[in-house]
Amino acid sequence: MSLIEAEKVTKKFGGLTALDNVSFHIGNGEILGLIGPNGAGKTTLFNAVAGVFHLDEGTIRLNGEEITGLRSSQLCAKGIARTFQITKPFLNITVLENLMVGALGKERDLKKARSSSLEILEFVGLGAKRDDLAANLSLPERKKLEMARALSTQPRLILFDEVMAGLNPTEIEEALDLIRKIHEQGITLFIVEHVMRAIMSVSHRVMVLHHGQKIAEGTPKEMGENQAVIDAYLGESYAF
Repeated sequence: MSLIEAEKVTKKFGGLTALDNVSFHIGNGEILGLIGPNGAGKTTLFNAVAGVFHLDEGTIRLNGEEITGLRSSQLCAKGIARTFQITKPFLNITVLENLMVGALGKERDLKKARSSSLEILEFVGLGAKRDDLAANLSLPERKKLEMARALSTQPRLILFDEVMAGLNPTEIEEALDLIRKIHEQGITLFIVEHVMRAIMSVSHRVMVLHHGQKIAEGTPKEMGENQAVIDAYLGESYAF
């Protein structure tokens, strides 16, 4: 069964059509990758699913329930969380307190929220940083905190927006390991990423946007060999 079903999603900004009749689905427990050149509409699509933008046309359903037009806070309560490419922690509170903000959205008991937040910090490898101010974290640590904050809301679906941007190869491998661990918890993932070897290695399917339109969709191998995808984005076939 599909967790997310989107039909003819269209979003315009003045005379610019950022998304043009984009339809797709994400299976329950699936990892769907989203790629395309800059300006293709990837972040706009993420924002549409996350409730940041109201659609001009189209519908989005979560587990069969229409969620079109709901606010981000309402979608978070229903189990949709997201991260941001430019990390957005609360800089002047501790790492642990950052997670508790999210945890308290679902868990009203302060002790339970603290306990679950501590477990998540250990899970992502930030347990030793729990009492540090978020402002003092390195970029890789802030990326982990973004992922941890999403986990703190007890999500069914997480939208990962370029969580590997700015990381070196070793840090990318650590991020991939963490993504796989999160998926093993039964969480569905929708991932935007420019690091091809990362998204091709972790995704079950890949969707490709170009000029706001979906031009292709399939397995990573199929997308790596698809001529339309090569012409629009890859430049050459992707070697597995």
